[in-house]
Amino acid sequence: MNTVIGEILPLAVGVAVSPVPLIAAILMMLGTRARSTSIGFGVGWVAGILVATVIFVIVGGAISTDDGASSTTGWIKLALGIVLLADGLRQWRTRDADAGTPAWMRAIDEMKAPAAAGIGFALAAINPKNLMMCIGAGIAIGAADLGTGQLIGTIAIFVALAASTVLVPVIAYLAAADRLRDPLDHLKAWLEANNKTVMAVLILVIGAVLVGKGIGGI
Repeated sequence: MNTVIGEILPLAVGVAVSPVPLIAAILMMLGTRARSTSIGFGVGWVAGILVATVIFVIVGGAISTDDGASSTTGWIKLALGIVLLADGLRQWRTRDADAGTPAWMRAIDEMKAPAAAGIGFALAAINPKNLMMCIGAGIAIGAADLGTGQLIGTIAIFVALAASTVLVPVIAYLAAADRLRDPLDHLKAWLEANNKTVMAVLILVIGAVLVGKGIGGI
């Protein structure tokens, strides 16, 4: 179990420090329906990570029953790593470009909880970068020889770590909204200014890790 946790830890960090979900959560906490939308977003975010990971845990478990399990998972990790490296390089080259604010972010101020939950789920389970990290973690967990308790525990650890950077600010805001408004404003401004650079560096590092693990498993 410890080996698997060590393998999925960088992937959980990759999901956790993704700037876009954190920016979205902060915008919701600063909106007119702050309490309901931030809770909805947090629930959707956790559900998206959990669903995407569990699906690929099942896939990894199916692969592990084949004779060439190690080679197959190695090729999957290698492919994911190459894709992440390519995306990281693309983001690094375009890090100074101004892409503007997405339409769904501009609509957050009037958003209701169900829509916020849907966005949280989509950013976790459909957004390609986060999905690839959930795929990598799910395959690693599913392909490992874990008992039921260890399997559930490992999934829970991954989901908790991956979701932490959204859940912690949401919970803190619910407990002390007035005191957090100014720090959240400053954090949002920094993330908006640096999100491409943060993601580019992070994706390159995780891509390199996956390529190395993939080559080692082939």
